[in-house]
Amino acid sequence: QVQLVESGGGLVQPGGSLRLSCAASGTIFSFYAMGWYRQAPGKQRELVATITGDGMTNYADSVKGRFTISRDNAKNTVYLQMNSLKPEDTAAYYCNVHNPLAVTDYWGQGTQVTVSS
Repeated sequence: QVQLVESGGGLVQPGGSLRLSCAASGTIFSFYAMGWYRQAPGKQRELVATITGDGMTNYADSVKGRFTISRDNAKNTVYLQMNSLKPEDTAAYYCNVHNPLAVTDYWGQGTQVTVSS
């Protein structure tokens, strides 16, 4: 069983920065993909960024150039550095771990990011 615990959310002014962390416990293999999704009130959950086991990254167009995803396989942790935050980035951010062999997804409980002056 895989458990994910996110941290690092909070309230920040427009233009500010936050760094989210997600620590995974349980059986995690380095080839698992890890990522971040977000869901704003009244909207569907959407992909923010993903990273494969060998470091290939993918970003939503809305965050390219502002957000950076990274992972530490030794710590089973994925990070999301968010810079130049905008009010439209306000959402609950969820960590995801994807096992491509079993086609299984694991989700964290979410951490709230609010961008407001």
